[in-house]
Amino acid sequence: MINVSNVTKKYGDFYAVRNINFEVKEGEIVGFLGRNGAGKTTTMNMITGFIEPTEGTVTINGINIDRNPKKIKSEIGYMPEGAPIYYDLTVKEFVSYMAELKLIKGKDRKEAVKKAIESTGLEKVQNNLTKNLSKGYKQRVSLAGAIVGNPKILILDEPTVGLDPKQVIEIRELIKSFRENHTVILSSHILSEISQICQKVIIIDKGEIVAIDTPKNLEHNTKETEIISIIVDDVNNKFDTIKNDIKQIQNIKLTKTNEDRK
Repeated sequence: MINVSNVTKKYGDFYAVRNINFEVKEGEIVGFLGRNGAGKTTTMNMITGFIEPTEGTVTINGINIDRNPKKIKSEIGYMPEGAPIYYDLTVKEFVSYMAELKLIKGKDRKEAVKKAIESTGLEKVQNNLTKNLSKGYKQRVSLAGAIVGNPKILILDEPTVGLDPKQVIEIRELIKSFRENHTVILSSHILSEISQICQKVIIIDKGEIVAIDTPKNLEHNTKETEIISIIVDDVNNKFDTIKNDIKQIQNIKLTKTNEDRK
């Protein structure tokens, strides 16, 4: 479905992304995980065709995006970070405008807008100005703009950032519901958030891919290498029994004893 091969993006001497390689299969939900500035958004922008790689290729269904950008972009719905929407438009007007930008023909546009609004749960607020909506609903409006026209690929940049816990759960379940008809790529800097949605995680740090695996394997490997060093005042030698009380502790090793401290 999506193949990123030996892709690098440079700005002067700065490498935003350096020699990355990965594949996304049709119907997968894949998460980019990394700190702010790690290269997630740059990678997404290259997949959408918004910016060109300095080196390497991005192909979708075997087509190089640089050679046929119009066809490829028609199959991609993009939700940028921060839910950029026009506040002087109603929800329905904004989604209609996005459909027009995607060159959806007039006879099909009305039905496409209706379907996008229904898919994102915006029916009750479709005639409201977007500026009067809550943050959660603004995220839904931006998502409706991405999904209108039923593109095969959805690329969502930090879709749950800034939301309260209830809104995060709602958006998370909404994204999961797209799995049947779309291939989804989303980004986050929180592993627990990615693991609730994605089947595969690509970890990016300083412009390079450091791991590609399932959320379960990543969490398991992280737990195996977690070591905590502590100093304890233990006059009555009770610390030896703590492993019995905290079942999650796999091993305790005494490294140094100094008077009553361990």
